[in-house]
Amino acid sequence: MALPAEKARYTFADVLAWDENERAEIIDGEPVMMAPPSRIHQEISFEICRQLGNYLEGKRCKAYPAPFAVRLFEKDGDSPEDVDTMVEPDISVVCDRGKLDKHGCKGAPDMVVEILSPSTQRHDRLVKLGLYQRAGVREYWIVSPEEQTVQVFLQRDGSLQLHEVYDRQGVAKVNVLDGCFIELSKVFSE
Repeated sequence: MALPAEKARYTFADVLAWDENERAEIIDGEPVMMAPPSRIHQEISFEICRQLGNYLEGKRCKAYPAPFAVRLFEKDGDSPEDVDTMVEPDISVVCDRGKLDKHGCKGAPDMVVEILSPSTQRHDRLVKLGLYQRAGVREYWIVSPEEQTVQVFLQRDGSLQLHEVYDRQGVAKVNVLDGCFIELSKVFSE
């Protein structure tokens, strides 16, 4: 996607004006273009979201697969021109319905899942980990299709700290949802 005229700082207002088929995040006003996900990425995302959705049926929390706009630092009264950070996690779990609007989520989801690809590993492990930590995301999963592992980070004392690592045979506990577990043998079926 060619960005509109070169700007010093992009905002959520710019994202709303871009073609719906193009995927980009903005981090501190800088656009980050996103490549289409692989088939394996989509299968993993679907299976985690399916299991979460089954657990959440009839409950107040909801799971949202990408594309789903999360404006981590948006405050009440902010306009789209004020928002310079918007990400699209692979999966977001939101329990506070007051954070939801027609565009997605305003503020930190309770849980975020990112599925690594060769082009996003550094971004997901460093940049997004830092953003989610600053925003107050309570639980962050980094899913590695290559290693067939899930790293679970929990918010403690203002930082996301590694809590548990599961392999493909594990049953991963979703800490922010009482009694919710994800069967990883179904997630990593290939």
